[in-house]
Amino acid sequence: MENLSSFSSEVNTTTLIAFIAYLSIMVLVGIIATKFSSAGINNFFIGGRKMSKLVVAISSVVSGRSAWLLLGVTGMAYTMGISALWATFGYILAEFWLFFSYAPRIRRFSEKHDCITIPDFFAERFNDKSGVLRMVIVFIILLFMIAYLSAQFVAGGKTFSTSFPVTENTGLLITAGIILLYTVLGGFLAVSLTDTIQGIIMSFALLALPILAIINLGGINEFWSLAKTAGDGSHTNIMAIGAGALIGFLGIGLGSAGNPHIVARYMSINKTKNLKSVAFIGTITNILMALGAVFTGLAGRIYFPEIAALPDADPENIYPVMAAVKFHPIVFGIIISSIFAAIMSTADSQLLVAASSAVRDIYQKLIKKDLEIPQKKLVNYSRITIIILVILALLLGFIAKDLIFWLVLFAWAGLGAALGPTSILALFWKKTTKQGIIAGVITGAVTVIIWNQVPALKSIVYELIPGFIFATIATIVVSFITASDIDYEDKYNDCINENEEK
Repeated sequence: MENLSSFSSEVNTTTLIAFIAYLSIMVLVGIIATKFSSAGINNFFIGGRKMSKLVVAISSVVSGRSAWLLLGVTGMAYTMGISALWATFGYILAEFWLFFSYAPRIRRFSEKHDCITIPDFFAERFNDKSGVLRMVIVFIILLFMIAYLSAQFVAGGKTFSTSFPVTENTGLLITAGIILLYTVLGGFLAVSLTDTIQGIIMSFALLALPILAIINLGGINEFWSLAKTAGDGSHTNIMAIGAGALIGFLGIGLGSAGNPHIVARYMSINKTKNLKSVAFIGTITNILMALGAVFTGLAGRIYFPEIAALPDADPENIYPVMAAVKFHPIVFGIIISSIFAAIMSTADSQLLVAASSAVRDIYQKLIKKDLEIPQKKLVNYSRITIIILVILALLLGFIAKDLIFWLVLFAWAGLGAALGPTSILALFWKKTTKQGIIAGVITGAVTVIIWNQVPALKSIVYELIPGFIFATIATIVVSFITASDIDYEDKYNDCINENEEK
């Protein structure tokens, strides 16, 4: 059994310096991006549609992973072995398809109709003059996003308290403060650039850790032989998983199309044709990070065969523990930074989505829809909104930590079930109607919430899957019923028109 004496609350100065350097870079990026993002809300919320393919590819991938990949999947692989890979297959395949087919359509439509947000897209696609569709979608986004955001802050606080001699609440404040600073200054450009940097850090950390561990064990053959004897002996059997769990794991990918912080990346790219390159860059990044996370868990089980040896007997601690005992303090600082990178790359994106829903969709498009509002004023309002949202998320984090983690379990599912099937049908089925979308959005969200609350249902399958299915059925059925109301075919053609491909 590996000695854990080096994993203590005593912070090595070199480690702390490396971590502070990382945080300083994040803030610096925000400062540099301030001038660009202050020009208008198009720049502030989607980077003026000027993002490069590398930035879009990596930032879209890491904004959807959060600490779930670094802590959750590594812990899962420690417990169940290589079959934990199934938890990554679903989103890898789903996002590959999104890059190739879904993203070009929403990018074309959003540019032609000046859509900045997901509610913008739905409102324009279905001629939502009354604002009912926009309000329903905004409500769903805010409902799940504030809890989602708060959970990221709480995760940052917990990581701070276990890595450095500070309290969890202090760590929560520091996490929120850093994210607030660079997001409120630099907007989408700062968020995308920092996410790209953070994605590179995460990829390095996830790959370097298992590679070093395997080398230290004597190479891949020796590593695999040892892995075969880990746990109950099924750690190298990729099929050592039940049918229900397999379906649930694969179903995780259904949420990607419905999470606005991912879809916003597709709308921000400089040229639609670059999305083909994005598909390959993003998919390779997804695959490498997934393999790194799973093999870190496998190696961790060899080094620490007894779960009681881990802090709090928690398998999700295997990633930082392995880094502490295997790497030089400065590299350990980078590893700890990678955990914060995962948290921050998700939180900053969610913060922008929530703020854009409030400023763009509620204030500009509904409350002041007949007035011309100066762009700089809208940017200032957006910055104020971000501050308010951070305060709300912090209060929720301080008051209801347990509730936050309970909520975040279905936040991905709630957004995925409500907005995933409806946005796909809006882009790929010309007979979709506004009434069908409203029915689908509500059905998806309500199904996820109910399914999550009924133990008998929750034990059957992950709530995203029934939510996605029922939302799809509701959208199609209601669209057929209301098909004669309005013809949306012209707007549908704007999604697929490739004559002016850029």
